Amino acid sequence: MENRVSITISEGAIANILAATETIVQNLPELINLTEEERHAIPKMGDKTVGFVSKNLEYSKHNARVVPDFLDLTEFEKDVNAVASLRKVLIPLKQLVEKLDDTTMQAGSEAYTASLIFYNAVKGAAKAGVPGMKTIYDDLQSRFPGRGKNSGNIEKK
Repeated sequence: MENRVSITISEGAIANILAATETIVQNLPELINLTEEERHAIPKMGDKTVGFVSKNLEYSKHNARVVPDFLDLTEFEKDVNAVASLRKVLIPLKQLVEKLDDTTMQAGSEAYTASLIFYNAVKGAAKAGVPGMKTIYDDLQSRFPGRGKNSGNIEKK
């Protein structure tokens, strides 16, 4: 079994990371959350539309005669600038979250694989009648993902 993740995170490091996260939150108090429905319903600006949006802003600033009265150019420009600023923060944070997620997934996989190895060893020992193993096996088997409590217990022959 290859062990790709061997990490110990001190309580001090966790406290520092959480404090850094709180600093980000404090520096961006205007951040919002959208509902699933809102996320689905709104038009989205992606990499391909950045140039389109920027050109629209530029042209609208120099062609006021065709800008509708209900279009607030100040807010339009503010939103375009906000996207640029937020992307400077978002991109490295997304990369960090991806690393955190991948590392958590790998460590979890390694822990689950080790658990299965031990579980199967206990199961074999219980079937072989090794004293004390049936109790351990019964406890682990009742917690095994996807299995109901006490289903399929080993019966002594």
